[in-house]
Amino acid sequence: MAFSDSFFKRVEKKTNVNKETILNLASKLQNTDLKNEETLREVIKELSNMTGREVSKEKEDKIISAVINDKVPKDIDKMI
Repeated sequence: MAFSDSFFKRVEKKTNVNKETILNLASKLQNTDLKNEETLREVIKELSNMTGREVSKEKEDKIISAVINDKVPKDIDKMI
C-alpha cells in the first residue's frame, strides 16, 4: 500500500512525527508479531514517546484488544 505525501503531511501535522520516522517504524514492524500482547505494549509505548502523548492503561488495553481481535479499521486514510 502506497501513501501519498499529503497523507504523511496530515499525519505529521496531527502527531508531530515526520515521514522518515514513520517509515522507519513501519519497516521495523513489518516482521513483528502484532498479535503478541507484549509486543503491542512495546509499540504503543514507542508511539506514545514519539508523539508526546500519554496512553492510559485502559486505552492501551482497548487498543490491544482491537488489534488482537481484528477490530482495527482497514482504511487508515479515513482515520487521519
